[in-house]
Amino acid sequence: MKISPVGALAFLLCAVALGVMYYKVTRLGLPLEPDARSSVWTIEARASFRGEGRVKLQMALPEKPPGFDVLDEDFVVRNFGMAEDRIDGQRTLLLSTRSAFGPQALYYRLTVNPRETPRERADAFPGYPAVPDYPELYAPAIQSLLQDVRTHSADIASFARQLILELRQNSSDPAVKLLREEARTPAARAQQVAYILAGARIPARVVYGLVLRHGLLNARLEPWLEVHNEQQWIPFNPVTGEQGRPENFLTWQTHPGRTLSVDGGSDVDLRFSVRRTESRTVELARDLHQPLAQVSLLGLPLHVQNTYTILLMVPFGALLVVLLRNVVGIRTFGTFMPVLISLAFRETELLWGCVLFSSVVAIGLALRFGLEYLKLLLVPRLAAVLIMVIILMLLLSIASHRLGFERGLSIALFPMVILAMTIERMSIVWEEHGSRDAITQGLGSLAVAALAFIVMSNAWLQHLVSLFPESLLVLLAVTLLLGRYTGYRLSEYWRFRSVWLPDKKA
Repeated sequence: MKISPVGALAFLLCAVALGVMYYKVTRLGLPLEPDARSSVWTIEARASFRGEGRVKLQMALPEKPPGFDVLDEDFVVRNFGMAEDRIDGQRTLLLSTRSAFGPQALYYRLTVNPRETPRERADAFPGYPAVPDYPELYAPAIQSLLQDVRTHSADIASFARQLILELRQNSSDPAVKLLREEARTPAARAQQVAYILAGARIPARVVYGLVLRHGLLNARLEPWLEVHNEQQWIPFNPVTGEQGRPENFLTWQTHPGRTLSVDGGSDVDLRFSVRRTESRTVELARDLHQPLAQVSLLGLPLHVQNTYTILLMVPFGALLVVLLRNVVGIRTFGTFMPVLISLAFRETELLWGCVLFSSVVAIGLALRFGLEYLKLLLVPRLAAVLIMVIILMLLLSIASHRLGFERGLSIALFPMVILAMTIERMSIVWEEHGSRDAITQGLGSLAVAALAFIVMSNAWLQHLVSLFPESLLVLLAVTLLLGRYTGYRLSEYWRFRSVWLPDKKA
C-alpha cells in the first residue's frame, strides 16, 4: 500500500509529539492530569555542639540521592563562615569561626520529591580492593568463613548476602563468635562486612541514609551496605541480609568518614526530623532542569503563561471548525470567525455571550439594511457599520448596568471588527441568497463558536498544552489529514436522503 506524502508527514509529526510526551511523563514525571498531586518530603538536620573557642565543622551533605529529585535546600547558620567542598568524594559543608562558646546549633533543610521511576546512581566501577592484612587472631577464621560462603553462593550479590547471614547465625567457631561480638551495632556490622568482603576482592561500602516517615523526630542516619557487581551498587541490610533499600530511603552519605565532625567543640550531636506535605505535581515540575522539561510554559513569566494558555487553545478551536465544516457540513460566516467569537465568550460566559452576540448582530443587521438607502461605497459602509456596532455595544452596556445586569458590561470585550464584518457578510448573504441561508449561516456560526468555547475552556486540554506544547503537532497532523478528505459530509447524507432511504409509497 502506497503511503502519501501527507500521510507520512502526519505520521512523523505524531511520532515526534507522542515520543516527547512519553519521555516527559515517564522520565521527568510531568503529570497528564491537571490536579495530580505528589508527596513532598522536607528533611531538617539539626547539628548541635558546645563551642570551646575556635571551631571548624564539617557535615556531609546529600547529592542527587537515588529515587528523589532535590527541589530546594537552605541553611540556617549564624556567625559562621560557610563554604562547600568535596572531601574524599563526598559533598561537604564547611563552617568555621574564631569565637564560639557555649551551646551552638545549625540547621540544614532539604526538600525532595520521590521519582515515579527511580534511577540508580550511575557510579563508575571503583576497582577491586586490596586484600587487608587481617590480624593474626582473626585471619584463619575470616579465610575459613570466606571459603564457606564462596561454596554456598553463585555471584557477588549472593556472596554478600550469605556472608551477612553467616555472621548473624550462631557458630561454634570462637573466632567467628568474637567477630560477631565486636560488631554489636548496625554501623559496626556494616563496616565489618565490608572489611571481610575486601578479602574476596569484592568492592563494598557503607552508606548512611534516612527512611522517610511523616512526623519523624530526633532520628539518626541508618547504615546500609552496598556491594558493586561491576555494573551497579547493590544495597543490603547489614543486619538481616535483605537485598534492596527500604521504601522512601534517602541516601545521605556514600563515602567513608563521619557525617558530622567538629574541631573545637564537644557534645556533638546530629538529629533529623521529617515532614511530608502534598503539592500539585505541575508545580513541582518547575524545579526540573532537564532541557525537555523546559519545553513548556512553566519557565515563562506568569503573565506570559496566562496569555499563551489562551493562544495555545486556538488550534483546538480551529481543528473543531475544520471538522464541523469539512466533515459535518455546518455552514458559518468565514472560517475562523467562530473561534474569535468563542474567545470573547471567555469573559461573558457561554449563555450571556450567545444572547449578547445575537442581540448585537440582529440590531446591527437592521441598521445595516437602513444604510442601503444611502448608496454608500464598500469601505465607508464598513466603517459606518463598525461605528454603529461600537455605539450599540455602549448603549447595551449602559442599559444592562441600569437594569442591574452586570454581565452586559462584558460585551465590550467582543471583537468589534469581527462583529462588523459578520453583520456586513450576513446582509450580503441575505440579499444574494435569501433570509434562510443568512439565518442558517448565522446560527451555524453561533453553534460552532459555542462548541469551540466548550473545547477551548476544557481544563485538561489547557493543562496538556501548557506542559506538552508538542501536542500541537498532533493537531497539525490531524488537520493535514482532514485537508485530504474528499468524502461526503454528514449533512449531505441528509440532503440526499431520498437516494438511499427506501420509498415509503413503494
